[in-house]
Amino acid sequence: MDERLAAAYEECRKLHRRHGRTYYLATRLLPAELRPHVHALYGFTRYADEIVDSTPDLTVAQRASRLRAWSASFALGLSGAPVDDPILPAVLHTIAVQDLDRTDFTAFLRSMEMDLDVASYATYADLLEYMEGSAAVIGTMMLPILGPADPAAAREPARQLGLAFQLTNFLRDVGEDLDRGRIYLPKDDLDRFGVTEADLDHARETGRSGDRIRALIRFEAGRARRHYALAAPGVPMLAPAAQACIRTAFHLYSGILGEIERQAYDVFARRAVVPRRTRVMVTARSLLTPTGRGVALAPHSIALGA
Repeated sequence: MDERLAAAYEECRKLHRRHGRTYYLATRLLPAELRPHVHALYGFTRYADEIVDSTPDLTVAQRASRLRAWSASFALGLSGAPVDDPILPAVLHTIAVQDLDRTDFTAFLRSMEMDLDVASYATYADLLEYMEGSAAVIGTMMLPILGPADPAAAREPARQLGLAFQLTNFLRDVGEDLDRGRIYLPKDDLDRFGVTEADLDHARETGRSGDRIRALIRFEAGRARRHYALAAPGVPMLAPAAQACIRTAFHLYSGILGEIERQAYDVFARRAVVPRRTRVMVTARSLLTPTGRGVALAPHSIALGA
């Protein structure tokens, strides 16, 4: 590996370590030769997200222009042209050596464009359409790296795990998303529970949710749990060397839901975080779990919501 490519992989690893602590911890359980490819995929998604969300000094039009320019560089790289970018050489190398589906990357970038001009979603079906590109395809991007014996059978569980992870993040980060002018809770659901955008703003300002907001979050947590239930059969389908990693990620992300539940669904009181001691215990338990064993779901996994 030449110095330029190695530097790009290292930059992806740094992005992953800095911004994706839970996922980064799980990735450390993969064989050393696979970790850089996971870091590259994280770097790709994070870099695009940074353009969209971490440049508040730029107008929406300027961010859109920057995202289009970066996407164009990526497309040129896919065609074989050299690219001058801190992370794209690693991403392009991973796509080539792992034979990843390029349409997944196109779908992801399309969802990033939606974040520039779509602030809310009318129904859960509308939100799922966005999440197809922003989350489900990340599961399918990862799949060739994780080596399932039957990729076709593992594909849907991988999609569901991506959806479960992102919906978990949406529930944890309701306040942060409001700061960005976005609501990832479907309008239909807000109406069902009698919650207005003003109610959410008030809860963010006071750091306390009312009963209706907590009921809404409980409902959405039930949806997330069902995505985890649909994803669970995919873990033992993976290559033995990859199962501890994904089992750990599964339990740590679903553990964020557990923390939300333990704080009575008040996502404005504090940011739900899995305690360090629990993270260590989950990691050790995953390492000791025999390969091929199913994933145990929490007792309330699919009991809530519709």
